[in-house]
Amino acid sequence: MTVCIIGGGIIGLCSAWYAAERGFSVTVLERNPEGGDSCSLGNAGMIVPSHFVPLAAPGMMLYGLRQLANPESPFWIRPKPTKELVDWGLKFMKSATQEHVDRSAPLLRDLNNTSRAEYETLAQTFGNEFGLVKRGLLMLTKTSPAFEEETAMAAKARMLGIPAEVLTPEETAKLDPNITMEIAGSVYFPNDCHLSPSKLMAGLARRLKERGVRFVYSASVAGWVTTKGQVTAALTSAGQFEADQFVLAGGAWSPEAARGLSLTLPMQAGKGYSITLENPKQLPEICSIFVEARVAVTPMGGALRIGGTMEIAGNDLSVNPRRVAGIVKSVPRYYPAFSEADFAGLPTWSGLRPVTPDGLPYLGRPEKWSNVVVATGHAMMGLSLGPVSGKLVGEVLAGESPSIALEMLRPDRFA
Repeated sequence: MTVCIIGGGIIGLCSAWYAAERGFSVTVLERNPEGGDSCSLGNAGMIVPSHFVPLAAPGMMLYGLRQLANPESPFWIRPKPTKELVDWGLKFMKSATQEHVDRSAPLLRDLNNTSRAEYETLAQTFGNEFGLVKRGLLMLTKTSPAFEEETAMAAKARMLGIPAEVLTPEETAKLDPNITMEIAGSVYFPNDCHLSPSKLMAGLARRLKERGVRFVYSASVAGWVTTKGQVTAALTSAGQFEADQFVLAGGAWSPEAARGLSLTLPMQAGKGYSITLENPKQLPEICSIFVEARVAVTPMGGALRIGGTMEIAGNDLSVNPRRVAGIVKSVPRYYPAFSEADFAGLPTWSGLRPVTPDGLPYLGRPEKWSNVVVATGHAMMGLSLGPVSGKLVGEVLAGESPSIALEMLRPDRFA
């Protein structure tokens, strides 16, 4: 059986890995040239079983609207609404309920826990060349209200079986003594991990090629050949590719490819930025999130990566300096040993996260096509959920019963 995977990001490569493990002959079509960038390369590299609340949660839409006037805010929407953005926004508001959060939390917990276990297996297989570090994650707060909210979130996490510890500033400093912090307190999630995304992606691609997986670069999908409820070929800028089964894992560009199959996949690209300090003044041992600033901080070897923002501005990778300034200004507030000058002149990476209206990925077969699997829309948890998504794709391709129920992730749920 042959499988053609559309997309060479973390979801596409993990899908290829688990499909190849089952004996499929796999071709990966990637829209970028070989060595090109993707949303999987410059992110914070976090694996987060602690993240059991979907982006579509009560209060998120109001929060976003309040931030519109501040171009340096953690969340921003370009004030040029399109039909697709309005439709996505209405669906987001409808999804952002407490009932949705309560239904999604056990699923996200199970997905993240399974993915973490798969990462441990991959680390053993790869000799941990991608630097998996299992030291947990700190949610750092500056204010008492934020600390109280995170304390309440820790209680909910423990109810779901997710370990969480509420720490004073002194206890936090003892846990990670290599970094000076000015905080009101923190919550520590010991099961979270971090790694180097670029090393992971390079290692996956290299081993897939060694297994005989074919990669075709600069291959944007322009159309499809179909017959009797099945797709027989993908038409791309690099030619026509036939296969027995197809996996749509194109990230933020998935809706564009899906239109040719009459699939409705509401999605917005959520742009994020990161800056990497190669020789930081101080280097924490534990990855952290600045809660109020919504900024992620990850040690990667001897470097320190700092990233954040959710900018809804279409499939546009251009860098907005005001958005980057918001990230940079937050660092000295939590890590006073640093100054804004430390980041002057450093290159800024940008990537597009595929964001669905309910904050859950699209994963499974659409009703219209019996030999297509959709695997996209992972938003900010793409790297965290890469292996479990690939594992589930492999199971669906092989006709097996998925090890985690996919009902809530159906790609047709907004059709």
